[in-house]
Amino acid sequence: MDLRAYLRVLARRWRAITALALLGTFLGACATYTATAEYQATATLFVSLQAGADTAAMNQGNSFAQARVRSYAAVAASPQVTGPVVQSLGLDMTPAQLSGRITAEVPLDTVLLHVSVTDTQPRRAARIANAVAARFAEVISDLERPSTARQSPVRLSITAPATPPDAPFSPHTTLNLALGLVAGLALGIGLSVLLESLDTSVRNSQALSEFLAGIAGPAVLCSIAYDPQAPRSPLATREDLHGRRAEGFRRLRTNLHFANVDRQTKVIAVTSALPDEGKTSVAVNLAAALAESGASVCLVDADLRRPSIAGTLGLVRDAGLTTVLIGIAKIHEVLQGTPSFAVLTSGAVPPNPTELLSTEQLRATLRALAEEFDHVVVDTGPVLPVADASVIAPAVDGYLLVVRAQRTTRSQVTDAIRSLDRVGTPLLGVVLNRAPIKGEGGTYGYAYEYQPEHTAATPISRLLGRGRGSRVRPSGPLAPAPTGPPPRHAAAGEATIIAPSLDRQPHPAAAERSSTR
Repeated sequence: MDLRAYLRVLARRWRAITALALLGTFLGACATYTATAEYQATATLFVSLQAGADTAAMNQGNSFAQARVRSYAAVAASPQVTGPVVQSLGLDMTPAQLSGRITAEVPLDTVLLHVSVTDTQPRRAARIANAVAARFAEVISDLERPSTARQSPVRLSITAPATPPDAPFSPHTTLNLALGLVAGLALGIGLSVLLESLDTSVRNSQALSEFLAGIAGPAVLCSIAYDPQAPRSPLATREDLHGRRAEGFRRLRTNLHFANVDRQTKVIAVTSALPDEGKTSVAVNLAAALAESGASVCLVDADLRRPSIAGTLGLVRDAGLTTVLIGIAKIHEVLQGTPSFAVLTSGAVPPNPTELLSTEQLRATLRALAEEFDHVVVDTGPVLPVADASVIAPAVDGYLLVVRAQRTTRSQVTDAIRSLDRVGTPLLGVVLNRAPIKGEGGTYGYAYEYQPEHTAATPISRLLGRGRGSRVRPSGPLAPAPTGPPPRHAAAGEATIIAPSLDRQPHPAAAERSSTR
């Protein structure tokens, strides 16, 4: 990843990074206020060489002292110093414990030596530091005194005795808070990059387009924005005519016209790699968007394992596709809706969905619907778990693959595309469902704010205007077809069972388009 990709990762996971940074700061504060305060007292010693008064001897002695003073620093915490100090002061610690509290520092290019002692009590720290400095001077004098001489040529003088400190040496509140913050930020950034590298899901339409271009896959026809109200308002074109989701399905409707210009595409199967990716929602709203444009549309629930269109639209599921396939009823006897928007629900769930969907009866049913309606949208099962979507390939003109943002992985998308490529029916494109609102471009805010003063009722709103959850009263799967002409329009707010014979005149909007072809 380049720098821009890393910045996008950080922006996407800023909540986790912020939480870890605050956690690190909190832990730093806890460490500060739970630690025992310690005080440090420092005594300063001057190292000198007893030599002659001439300048050459003084320079030579100064050079000698600077060369030796760094070695003296290591002696300050030796047992020769700490043992007598512990004994003389009557401290409740061992010489080794006192040694851990002593530090000796030598400023650069000087003959000064700072001996510091840390303790929990400021007065005792100063008393120990002065005792250590005095004993330290004696030890160095004994070490540097020749065996034949009466006194040592090196002398350590205490120039600044230790005094009780006013403030504790540790803990360092500011330092601990800063370290906690930095550690939390580092952990958050590292964890974000790690999770990003392990996360192979498709996050947005740009990432999906780049991935599909890399594997020579189909185009992304549109991205459907995530809407938390979608479960309660499944029909985007009815509940929010100019919202993000509604405009997304209209873009899908428009882009489908250019998906396969060499071949007429009337029967479109909507599938996904795995369950719960939103294929049924896409199928229902695509059919609604097509009906909104004035075309006659039939929505077919061919997901015979987990059918959900009837529950989504509040229709009857007992009589539907399986009823037709096993020969109990005719198609016109189980269609629900209006002449411009009809729904063929799944019917009873069979024990052998794949075998039932691979029959010639299904192909004949979809062909008959294609002759009657301008568009047939088929909701079928997912590609990877079952073969239901693949076996209907001879009966459909193309597939739409639904990919759920931030859930479907790139490998699953690849496997689904390869499975659909093997059946020979073209894959018209990919739809990214539940796409994040930020970074998706879309209509750039225009459609979200524009509310027309008057809006006409669309076919889907007339079909389901009674409200979700109410039922359409069926005439029964074995009811005979009416002898008179089929109803052309349903009254506003009313849904009906339609029972057209398949040789009836097409919908007026469809006839008008046919005359202009």
